[in-house]
Amino acid sequence: MVRIIADTSTLFNSKEGKENNITITPLNVTIGKQSFRELDEIDTKQFLELLKNGDVPRSSQPSIGDKMQQYETLAADDEILDITMADGLSGTYESACNAKQECEYRERITVLNSGTLCGPHRYLALKASKLAQEGKSVAEIVETLTKSINNEKSFLIPFDFSFLKRGGRLTPIAATIGGMLKVVPVMTLTEDHRRLEKFTMKRTKNKALAAIVDCYNEMGVDKDYYMTITHADVLEEAISVKKFMQEKFPETEIELFDLSPVFITQGGPGCIAIQVIKK
Repeated sequence: MVRIIADTSTLFNSKEGKENNITITPLNVTIGKQSFRELDEIDTKQFLELLKNGDVPRSSQPSIGDKMQQYETLAADDEILDITMADGLSGTYESACNAKQECEYRERITVLNSGTLCGPHRYLALKASKLAQEGKSVAEIVETLTKSINNEKSFLIPFDFSFLKRGGRLTPIAATIGGMLKVVPVMTLTEDHRRLEKFTMKRTKNKALAAIVDCYNEMGVDKDYYMTITHADVLEEAISVKKFMQEKFPETEIELFDLSPVFITQGGPGCIAIQVIKK
């Protein structure tokens, strides 16, 4: 049997993951003098309340020790496919690879760099779980997921650029636009999916969304794609964005989620992410 592992980039906590036959490894967030395993020990609402104290949050990947313990427990009897969030945006992939090399059952462990995060990552984990339940091998699951990974596109509209700058996940040119006024910046992943770069800057939100729509139309987004809108405590605006995108892509399945503490730490309160992946 193939056991699927993923992290909280999927926006699943451990209980929700278990309900979907996915073992979740929580990412960590530190705020003030307190550290938490996100979504298991702190949810988004609680995190946003702590942010009001003015403390600067930090995020980190699971420890190699925790990952090794997870591998040793599960790989004793089964094969493992660990689908991590994008390498470069987090050290999670590298940490998982290092843990694998130290594990007694390393030949039963496959670590897959999803090249993405949040909504598309969630979709990949669910798809892998379904395929595993159908009896597919690790190689067959990876082959199928790779086709989806190669047809993914993510955009971020930040509200507070200071969080992105602190996280160090911007290209140098992208970092310079944070102080510009009266523009709506749209960020996207670099070609290697390791950092964020400027996609466009528009005077209004609707023009920014229209640019994203143009890109998705060029990709051929239709009923064969899955789209997510994730947000950091701006539900009404996120609902508005979802409505806008649903009108442009009426056949596409679109879901709305809260961002988790780690991704609010990176994107900042008020940010909205719009992402698609091919099914």
